Amino acid sequence: MTGPRRLADSFVHLGLGATAVPQPPFDGMEWYEAYDERHGADGREGRLVSQHTFEEGWPSWEMHPAGDELVICTEGEMVLHQEFPDGRCESMTLHAGEYAINPPGVWHIADVAERATAIFVTAGEGTQHRPR
Repeated sequence: MTGPRRLADSFVHLGLGATAVPQPPFDGMEWYEAYDERHGADGREGRLVSQHTFEEGWPSWEMHPAGDELVICTEGEMVLHQEFPDGRCESMTLHAGEYAINPPGVWHIADVAERATAIFVTAGEGTQHRPR
């Protein structure tokens, strides 16, 4: 067994065969491309568990076509906006201890007034981004 790790620094891949694989330190958006090279073979069943802290709204929308994304607010408050394929839009405020699910194919973005931390469990295969 290895020592404890900080999720904010070392994300975890949940893979085939119920595996949990610690990841190298997160160092920016390029990290995701290397992650896909490491675990892309797990396809839509692979999940990335990550933690991010935000002091402002997200810079872009994102959408995960291959599966649900679980968003758990662990500190602060964030407003999650979802745009569904039928054009319907919903917004919800998440406080510490609350969660929401971004269904597959739903574009989403968050606004943060001060500071918020969230844990994400993401089916990342085919993730897309678009400008705010």
